[in-house]
This record gives sequence, C-alpha cells and structure tokens, in this order.
Amino acid sequence: MKIKQPKPFTFEEGERAVLLLHGFTGHSADVRMLGRFLQKHGYTSHAPIYRGHGQELEALIDARPEQWWEDVREALNHLKELGYEKIAVAGLSLGGVLGLKLAYSEPLKGVITMCSPMFFDNEKQLTQGFEFKARQYKQLEGKDQETIDQEVEDMLEKSEPMFQELGKLIESVHDDVDQIYTPTFVVQAEQDDMINTESANYIYEQVEADQKDIKWYKNSGHVITMDKEKEQLYEDVLAFLESLDWS
Repeated sequence: MKIKQPKPFTFEEGERAVLLLHGFTGHSADVRMLGRFLQKHGYTSHAPIYRGHGQELEALIDARPEQWWEDVREALNHLKELGYEKIAVAGLSLGGVLGLKLAYSEPLKGVITMCSPMFFDNEKQLTQGFEFKARQYKQLEGKDQETIDQEVEDMLEKSEPMFQELGKLIESVHDDVDQIYTPTFVVQAEQDDMINTESANYIYEQVEADQKDIKWYKNSGHVITMDKEKEQLYEDVLAFLESLDWS
C-alpha cells in the first residue's frame, strides 16, 4: 500500500505569524488543526517537517537533532522571507524543546510549549513510542508480522546514536531555559505518559519572562493538539497570543 506523505504547510492570513513545530516521530498533521484555527482568527502560521520525519521510521535513524534545529531556523527564515516580522512559536513535545531553543536564540513575540520534555529520564518511553509508530507504519504498508518484527528489531538497534543525540539536545535546552525573557505559555497534559510531566513546572519556574503562564489539561494525553481538550487548548493559545505585545 502506498502511503501519502505529509507536507509542510503555510496558512497566510494576518501580519502576525506563528511558527508551529511538531513532535518527535510526528509531522505537520500534529499542528494542522491548530494552524487552521489560528488562520480563522487572523494569524498566519507555518509548520515545517524536520528531516527524517513524516516518512518510514528508518529515515529517522540517520537524522540528527542538529539537522532538526537547522530545519527550524530555516522555517523561521521562510516566514521572514515572506515578509513576516512579528513571529511567535508554538511547539509540541520535541517542537517545544526546539521552540525554547529558538526563544533564547532569536527575538520572538512569544513561545508556547506543549508537553515538552526537559529531562531525558524517559528514553524507554521514547523508544516505545518510536517502536509503536514503526510497527503502525509497516502494518499500513501491508507487511507480514514476521517481517515487521525483524525490521523493527534492526531499527531499534541502529537508532541508539540518534536517541543519544536527542538526549543531549534536551539536556542542553534544559540548562539554558533561564536565558528566556520571551513571554511564555506552558501547556501540559495530565494524562501524558510519554514524558516526565514535571518538565512543565521546570520550564515555568526557570524562564525569566515577566509574562508567563502554565495550564494543565486533565483529560488529555501527550499529543494534546489532537486530543479531547483540543478546542479548549486552541482557545487558550489564541488568548495568549492576543495578550502579547505585537507592536
């Protein structure tokens, strides 16, 4: 079965722009509904797809966090090249980690993190998530169980260097969060079983922004942008964006 590959998107509307960043093993669909919601309320949005994402999981094995960081920088430049100067960033999971890195590297109007890890104490959960996505993709391709088991086992063995680099990225951002003075909104799902949810409190306490807020969502899991409370999340994201100084 041929699987349709996802693509980056740019939804142009107003002069205020939001860079939307997807999670680890995810792609632009993670934030597409949020992008459409923001477009209806006068915001432009752009969502890239990092290298190795949005295709078979084997592609992730050779991808590295420094490449994902380059992709995020290029996505920010894409918005600037389109003429947008007033830009905020909102990121899910890994996207939030990259968004925080962007917030202490570039002048932004605001930063929103959603279920973003700050502690690399959950390699097992990340590996399980990676394995689940890999099996799901191979089932969609129509492969038999024996083939899937063998291919996934090989993948997990080869992916160790990538996970080590991912851990280093998370730890480096963890150590530099106190350099952030950009207005910050921290979002965390209470039913998140993919990351250490104390990450949300850590981000909120460490950022040096005068304007910062944190909200917990009782009935949501890790991919909060597509879960039960997504409509409330979108409204809260919009309210935060509306509260920023866009001048």
